[in-house]
Amino acid sequence: MSENTTNKNVRNDEIDLLDLFRRMGRTLSRWGNALGRAFLITTFFMLRRWLPLGLSIFLGIGVSYFFKFISDSSFTSDLVLRTNAVPPEDMISYMNRLHTYCKENNISALSEAIPINNDQTNNLIDIEAFWIIDKGRDGIPDIVDYDNRNNVYDTVNVRMPDRLDIRVKIKSPQELSTIRYGIQKFIEKDSLFQQKNRVRVRQNQELLTRLNYDILQLDSLQKVKYFEETRNMHPETGGQMIFLQEQKTQLVYIDIYKLYARKQSLEFDRDLFKDIVTVLNDFSIPYRRENGGLYYAIKIIPIFFSLTLMILILLANWKKLAEVYKKY
Repeated sequence: MSENTTNKNVRNDEIDLLDLFRRMGRTLSRWGNALGRAFLITTFFMLRRWLPLGLSIFLGIGVSYFFKFISDSSFTSDLVLRTNAVPPEDMISYMNRLHTYCKENNISALSEAIPINNDQTNNLIDIEAFWIIDKGRDGIPDIVDYDNRNNVYDTVNVRMPDRLDIRVKIKSPQELSTIRYGIQKFIEKDSLFQQKNRVRVRQNQELLTRLNYDILQLDSLQKVKYFEETRNMHPETGGQMIFLQEQKTQLVYIDIYKLYARKQSLEFDRDLFKDIVTVLNDFSIPYRRENGGLYYAIKIIPIFFSLTLMILILLANWKKLAEVYKKY
């Protein structure tokens, strides 16, 4: 009896699994048919009403160019700075004060922060600082994190520790050189940044002085160093033995080269990066405005098209909607 019962249970389980697979297949088939039918209905519906939908697209294009002509021009350019005295996070936080002034339209604070006249201040739309991302940690800048989406815990794509990007939006690109001068003056007038840079330059000079002294010492007659610690060693008592070490000679040219390499690196920093920040890539004159016809078309055309499509769907199903409304 037990064996017969077991066989029946196994057959029932197999039948249940087969039935489950059949039901899943029928469900997937119904979903596929429904999706295909919906696609065909939508396609034919839009093809039959191509004229109003096409007019909505042309209307969106016309409105986009209308906004282009009535709005002020907006140009965008980027400035890359190397931070010499302070880390980029401090500099980004400091620079984004200007971004706050621009967003609040605080012209007086902006004119006081950047030494430019009122006309040039009104010409400025926005200033914002961003991190530069190094993909793969190879020391080469790859992208600018404009959306602030980089994961700070990412150990492969990291923020560069010595540079930042400053994006400026302006109405007239001819004023970019004046804006760059104002940004540099805004950074240089911070007292804490000035003190940190003075300390850095002084420490650099002290280390250079010491390196020059060490190089002179090694570059004298001490190029070849003799180890003679064991030459005059003798046994103190008669029963003791001493193993004399063979005289060794060591060349110190490698040490000299290391000191020269370190000296050249410090001189490079002293001569090229003596200020608080150094301009690596200056503003480039943009060849076209940011808020052109395409800028508005990307937003306006989908809105016009979607509204027209919704109106056509309502008109096509007006009777059914009226009947449903009367019932409820």
